[in-house]
Amino acid sequence: MSVADPVANLQALIRCPSVTPAEGGALTALEAMLKPLGFTVERMVASEPGMPDIENLYARIGTDGPHLMFAGHTDVVPPGDEASWSHPPFAAAIADGELFGRGAVDMKGGIACFVAAVARHIEQHGTPKGSISFLITGDEEGPAVNGTTKLLKWATDKGEHWDACLVGEPTNPDVLGDMIKIGRRGSVSGKVTVHGVQGHAAYPHLADNAVRGALSLASALMDPPFDAGTPEFPATNLEVTTLDVGNPATNVVPEKATFAFNIRFNDTWTADTVKAEILRRLDEAAANNPLRPGRDATRYDITWAERPSHVFLTRNDALIGSLTASVESVTGKRPQLSTTGGTSDARFIKDYCPVVEFGLVGQTMHMVDERVAVADLETLTLIYGDFITRWFADAVVS
Repeated sequence: MSVADPVANLQALIRCPSVTPAEGGALTALEAMLKPLGFTVERMVASEPGMPDIENLYARIGTDGPHLMFAGHTDVVPPGDEASWSHPPFAAAIADGELFGRGAVDMKGGIACFVAAVARHIEQHGTPKGSISFLITGDEEGPAVNGTTKLLKWATDKGEHWDACLVGEPTNPDVLGDMIKIGRRGSVSGKVTVHGVQGHAAYPHLADNAVRGALSLASALMDPPFDAGTPEFPATNLEVTTLDVGNPATNVVPEKATFAFNIRFNDTWTADTVKAEILRRLDEAAANNPLRPGRDATRYDITWAERPSHVFLTRNDALIGSLTASVESVTGKRPQLSTTGGTSDARFIKDYCPVVEFGLVGQTMHMVDERVAVADLETLTLIYGDFITRWFADAVVS
């Protein structure tokens, strides 16, 4: 197969069942694409006690700067009930102009297109005047512990340095050319446990219903709004995601109620300051809303999830300008520069170099019948190819 063909590249990758944490042959397939182009390819295995080992890949062509990194992941989420799929999730079937398969848009499609774009660039112009690298993990859809973070440190310890990074996540909501991600909101999760006194529902004066406290504290976290947003970011938003009592009896007042929450915050906050605001709200609500009138303040505990995601915004004219110009040149659309959506591995890469994200349309990611229009694979390859040319013309070695 010609690695200049993004469709063939994507079919080869999809046919590797690389459901997190399994490598599934996907990195091996990618290595087979890159080596004939002249890339030096290394496979790095990361370990952590109590977690599965994860295989990652780093490949580079060129030795000088400027140095452009393409980052992504070959691991995918489980397909679910395979009988629900129109075509087997790892068959990479093409029907009615669409290529079906788990990972088609998230994000083996982006990898397939960038490989094709690099191959065409080399065919037409020779190797770039600087360096191009692929930093590909198998742990983006998993806990993200043995993936990009450790691969970045491993590469940096070997002397690698990057001037910019493009992450190939599916960023476009409707059609190619809609959106470039230039930053991401921060994310903090936590769990609050409210403590009451168990008792008979017919004798409430002898009990303290923990559900009352959980509802009061949860309401205090969701209202009032944390902020009104900024020019670059939407408003900070907190959602209560679970409320658990674990009480099977309808005539027993529960002594404990637990709720979990997640907050996505903009650059008005840091992880530390948003945690402080959450604690202030909880303390105020606990003091002002006892479980029953005349009783002591509501008692609660809070547990924070490990490793919050920090907010970031990329400001790099060469990177953002080159990609914007390429998208507009190929599609005729001026892409929106956005910070919406969830987190990605860009949150780790930002500490090493400027990073933006641009990939396929994400409407079917993680769904049954995940699929991509075959025409979009060619369009994205053209965008990536144009971007490579523009970026190397504009980039300055840092």
